Amino acid sequence: MTTQNYLIIQLNVVTNCVLWDGNPETWQPPSDSIQLVQATTPALVWMETSLKPPDYILEEVIGAGSIGFIWNTTTQVLTTNEPKPEPVIPASNQPTTTGTQQA
Repeated sequence: MTTQNYLIIQLNVVTNCVLWDGNPETWQPPSDSIQLVQATTPALVWMETSLKPPDYILEEVIGAGSIGFIWNTTTQVLTTNEPKPEPVIPASNQPTTTGTQQA
């Protein structure tokens, strides 16, 4: 068996990531968990779009799962637990001020 990263999922949340060969004789994962190979598991993560102004959408990426991600037993896909990023507005689009006030 190949040693690789496994995501340990308990109560539909990734609680750990372990380097393991998948052999239960060399290590016994928690009995209430499922184990998925990280490199082959799909995960929805925030990706920046090419829209103007920029925005973020959840996009499926294989192997991007991490601790804290949520496992959907129906779709068999992880989803990030991170909030949607706030788009950064380029400085050229921001209003300019002189810092003075009119009397």
